[in-house]
Amino acid sequence: MSQEDIQEMIGKYDPDFNFRRLEGIMRAVTFGFAVLFSLYQLYVSFFTPLPDQVHRAVHLSFGLGLIFLLYPSTKKGRDGRIPWYDYLLSVLGIGVGLYWLMNYEALFNRIGNFTTLDMVVGGAAVLLVLVAALRVVGIAIVSITVVFLLYAYFGEYMPGFLEHRGVSVERLISQMYFTPEGILGTPLMVSASFIFLFLLFGSFLDKTGVGEYFNDLSLVIAGRRIGGPAKVTIFSSALQGTISGSSVANVVTSGAFTIPLMKRIGYRREFAGAVEASSSTGGQIMPPIMGAAAFLMAEFTNTPYYQVALAALIPALLYFTGIWIMVHFEAKRQGLRGLRSEELPNRREVLKNLYLLLPIVAIIGFLMSGMSPERAAIYGILSVIAVGAIRKATRMSVKDILSALAAGARSALGVVAATACAGMIVGVVTLTGIGLKFANGLLDLAGGLLLPTLILTMLASLVLGMGTPTTANYIITSTIAAPAIVALDYPVPLLAAHMFVFYFGIVADITPPVALASYAASGIAKSKPLKTGVESTRVAIAAFIIPFIFVYQPQLLLIDTNWLEAAGVTLTAVIGMIGVGAGLIGYWIRSLHVMERIVAVAAGLLLIIPGLVTDLIGFGTLGAMLALQYAQRRKPTRELGG
Repeated sequence: MSQEDIQEMIGKYDPDFNFRRLEGIMRAVTFGFAVLFSLYQLYVSFFTPLPDQVHRAVHLSFGLGLIFLLYPSTKKGRDGRIPWYDYLLSVLGIGVGLYWLMNYEALFNRIGNFTTLDMVVGGAAVLLVLVAALRVVGIAIVSITVVFLLYAYFGEYMPGFLEHRGVSVERLISQMYFTPEGILGTPLMVSASFIFLFLLFGSFLDKTGVGEYFNDLSLVIAGRRIGGPAKVTIFSSALQGTISGSSVANVVTSGAFTIPLMKRIGYRREFAGAVEASSSTGGQIMPPIMGAAAFLMAEFTNTPYYQVALAALIPALLYFTGIWIMVHFEAKRQGLRGLRSEELPNRREVLKNLYLLLPIVAIIGFLMSGMSPERAAIYGILSVIAVGAIRKATRMSVKDILSALAAGARSALGVVAATACAGMIVGVVTLTGIGLKFANGLLDLAGGLLLPTLILTMLASLVLGMGTPTTANYIITSTIAAPAIVALDYPVPLLAAHMFVFYFGIVADITPPVALASYAASGIAKSKPLKTGVESTRVAIAAFIIPFIFVYQPQLLLIDTNWLEAAGVTLTAVIGMIGVGAGLIGYWIRSLHVMERIVAVAAGLLLIIPGLVTDLIGFGTLGAMLALQYAQRRKPTRELGG
């Protein structure tokens, strides 16, 4: 696929990439504006911190100004021409942000007694954020936000436990724009403080060619193995997820290369698309970036960022291990080969460029040392420039640096709109108490029991996460669904509850009926979209099991435990996933008949369920199955020899 085809494919499923291709003077203007946005963020983060509300408002001002210039109201508007009303909306977007900068002290002095002009500006800010989010994020997040706003206003007419006194328009506007629990709330703060800088770090990495290098490195590591291209997909997507914030973008950029390879060696179309979709979606749960949600989780749970990233590590590795098991058994079942030597890049050349990974290692080191995420991101960007200078092929010129600054700002626009929108949801939750009411409703429905509550919370998170980007779906699910788990008498750690809803919000990208990552992969694989979505859910079965494990056994998140205890939990989980994978695919040492498949899945689940008795039964059952298969495979050979 050409670069234009890739951009077209991403834009089809991810509105964040559906921007105008400007030419001439407006291209230069938007480029300069985007560079200025990045320079502002770097300057404020490193040198001169502004008051929180002012910094968030200026961040929003840059975001709205660029969104209306770069993103058309319809796909037909991508021809490079900007209509007059988008210039007007851009100016208004800049204006509502700068209003805070120009009236900071006055606004604080008249809290609770806002003027008519304040209300007009606040109301305009709410509408502009909704329109901007519709263009750059999509209808899902906007629909949810509007429902919440209507719920706040019409509360007195709501049935049952949803009823409340209702909120006036004036109170709603002041909450949404003039308090730290609305548009300028914690979600936008995280965007302005942490997420932007890490997206900028990712854009600098991309300019050094590290994205393409991930594919080459993955080919060298896994290309020659059984079913090699599928395993290349897993490695590449896991690495790509460290710098990308979009499941769909991961699918299209790496899938354009890996899906044709998988089909060429014999994988079914739907399976090839499913492997790419599930692997790319897994990139969103892979530390250190985790689709930028790690920074939000750190704020919402009051946990140091590096602890959040560390807690996510073992579950993420288990997720990719589960996919690896599935593709390995599928390749064995179909008798598929790996890639030949002539189909692989030169190993020596690839290993010579291993230094390109140093910035990723450096930024992890900075974070683990206790350095603030802002400083770690800035030093990470400097390390990219320094490492790129080692060889001429990766050395960044001034033009490359400016391009990286502009690309980083553009990649942050979806996050700006999503977090501003999500801030309004949080504001309504604060005003009405719907979060606690929803949690109590779930608890009543589940009878206060842990497992039914987890299942209902999983379903709620899957629905709430449909069609929304990583950062937005985590904000929504953590605000609405997570409180149900925390409210239980069962002592579930706060971080485990948030990680639970985060996982299921993410896997909504591959779960039908709204499985954007799966549908994007099916577009490349030329497969049936719904069937690819169902196949993706099967391939990523680990994602539906792992969250239950770490709620029951928080040791998996390294909570109140040591590495030895965590290793024991991880080992039993991996062996359990081997059983589940073999049963779902229908192959282990040999093909499995229906009863053997059922027993393998059941034994695997027993190993995954915490407890000594279940572990012993699971081990015994899978051990017996393995011994029986080996014995049956050797028996014909001995008879032939006799």
